[in-house]
Amino acid sequence: MSDPGVTAASEPSTKRFISGVVEGFYGRPWTMEQRTELFKREQKWGLNTYLYAPKDDYKHRMYWRDLYSNREADQLIALISKAKEHEVEFIYAISPGLDITFSNPKEVATLKRKLDQVKEFGCKSFSLLFDDIETEMCPADKQAFSSFAHAQVAITNEVYKHLGEPETFLFCPTDYCAAFCTPSVSQSSYLHTVGDSLLPGVDVLWTGPKVVSHVISVESIEEVSSVLKRPPVIWDNIHANDYDPQRIFLGPYKDRPSDLIPKLKGVLTNPNCEFHPNFVAIHTMAAWCKAMAEEGQRDVEMSDEEQDHCYSPQKALTQALTDWLQEFLNTDQPTGTCRPPTRLKKESSDEEPMQTDVGESSYVPGPGENPLYTAEPLTLVDLNLLSELFYLPYEHGPTARTMLQELDWLKNHREAAAAETDTTAEWRSRAQHFDEMCEAVVQMFNRLSNAPNRRILYDLYDYICDIKSGVGLARAYVKTLGGRGPPSAQLMNNDPEPWGFRGGLSGEFQRMLPCHGNRDLFRHPPMSTVYSIRPYCPEDKMEVQRIFREMQRDGEGKVPTTAQPLISDGLSAGELPPSAHCALVLEDEMGVCGFALGLTDASQAAAKIQKAVCDSVLGDFPSLLTIRLLPRVADLAPAKGMVGGLLSSIRGCGSKGAFCELRHSDRKMLDFYTKLGSFKIIQMAALPEDIVIMGTCL
Repeated sequence: MSDPGVTAASEPSTKRFISGVVEGFYGRPWTMEQRTELFKREQKWGLNTYLYAPKDDYKHRMYWRDLYSNREADQLIALISKAKEHEVEFIYAISPGLDITFSNPKEVATLKRKLDQVKEFGCKSFSLLFDDIETEMCPADKQAFSSFAHAQVAITNEVYKHLGEPETFLFCPTDYCAAFCTPSVSQSSYLHTVGDSLLPGVDVLWTGPKVVSHVISVESIEEVSSVLKRPPVIWDNIHANDYDPQRIFLGPYKDRPSDLIPKLKGVLTNPNCEFHPNFVAIHTMAAWCKAMAEEGQRDVEMSDEEQDHCYSPQKALTQALTDWLQEFLNTDQPTGTCRPPTRLKKESSDEEPMQTDVGESSYVPGPGENPLYTAEPLTLVDLNLLSELFYLPYEHGPTARTMLQELDWLKNHREAAAAETDTTAEWRSRAQHFDEMCEAVVQMFNRLSNAPNRRILYDLYDYICDIKSGVGLARAYVKTLGGRGPPSAQLMNNDPEPWGFRGGLSGEFQRMLPCHGNRDLFRHPPMSTVYSIRPYCPEDKMEVQRIFREMQRDGEGKVPTTAQPLISDGLSAGELPPSAHCALVLEDEMGVCGFALGLTDASQAAAKIQKAVCDSVLGDFPSLLTIRLLPRVADLAPAKGMVGGLLSSIRGCGSKGAFCELRHSDRKMLDFYTKLGSFKIIQMAALPEDIVIMGTCL
């Protein structure tokens, strides 16, 4: 087999706009029953396509060569038939890229045989996926093809022609988003090969600027369309959650202007792994797909943040949640599914309740006894809150943002809760408001837990339990600050219960890495400057010394000429070398603007420079760190990242504690270490009056 040598036509034949769902996530595939339910919803909402590509169907990906058994064949035949019944185009995708040898005719024949089998099931549309695979070709393929792209295009063209050039045939490139293209989309030799050589009847899947794209702009689609010589089909991961088991996304389809629609061949959403919570994702995307067709037939009221005259994410979300509420209240359950064991409002039913205590009257509580627990029905307000708590990958919903802002303010102004100040009344008012928002989350959890449709609840249960626990911890913390009760046993302490903190091994790994948390969706204060933290190298010595001299001469932290030297002065001035892997540099667009240096064992330096640091202190805090920031660094978040990275390295060397030296005149850094919470002042009798020593256990 050799390079295809096929030139794509500039104008492919006109086909319908592809719109629907791709089951393409990693994790447990959906059941046949769930897929059938999906087809019904797609037909109802005006979508027309389903792409079968579950990564963990082993005959789709890992064991793509194996034919389907008779039982599996019957299931696929029934599924394809159900899709056709509901006017949904069933596209069968296969992912042979993990281990296929492109130049081996037997491998190509095996691939054709597998797709021929699926074609016999009644499937007329197909897709070849080469995503998430290694790009290095085996020696045999290197001899046969000039590039990886040529190998993929050659086999795709051959299979496409073998299947009779089906009307719908999709190709997923290995470089399926702009972030993967080298050096850029317009200069990608891989994409240019695909555009030049892939047959014109084959459409190309594309996820946008990133794997999970925040915004997909018209300009970005025009750029990739020019290279591919065809409009792409968007494989949209905006609601995908297979990369993080703690997140689920219930916000609307957004940040894709409806002006995109004429520029695309189609859009397929690859949503949450859990089937039932995808109601909002698919419902709102269906509304987006109809936006251009319904332009002029409706008057869309937009919020201040919305600028799309054809589609309003907020209106689409409200309509989706209104329809979803009816699903929650639906008691038509599969056999074996139980209704909640609580007393719901009386409703008419033909069912006769199971009687176990015939002749006994219902229990009625007496005077002074607790009333019977009666679950209140789920409301649209509850679902709106749920959506805002689990919104989208790049943003929290409005209520979630408000809760984070309020907690941040209450924490930073906690002194107002302990003593009468000008802000005490405001603190108490905002604390009460925060408590009411927390209570709304608890009540939402209770009503969700008692909703009749248990199938939806069970898909959501882990997530709503987790958010209820997190909100409960924050609520208890604020109450403790306000003096409305003793410190809660739930709050973090030196020996927390396992249920009192989020984490696991993954959390431990993340906390040991530099800059952990710099991608949090909630930041305070917001960063307007882009900072980067990198390891210190010998070439940085001059810049570090310059910053040290500037800090000694000007502003806060100015050092009198008669002041006693510090160990950290020796580090900053280059007189003492930092320990291995214990030096970081902070840069902004103007250059180096800060640094953090450390000594894993400061005992020798203390004996020479700062004798006031006694052996008892060094026994508990053997390591030292120092951090310096130029005045232009107003945001202290990067400083926290450097301290976290430095402490991780020091702890990795076996140290059990670290200390820092500060002067009373350096108010900025004194306030910084105090607000970190983990550093405490160490009292030492022989310490000069202008010096403060603070330490933290590791």
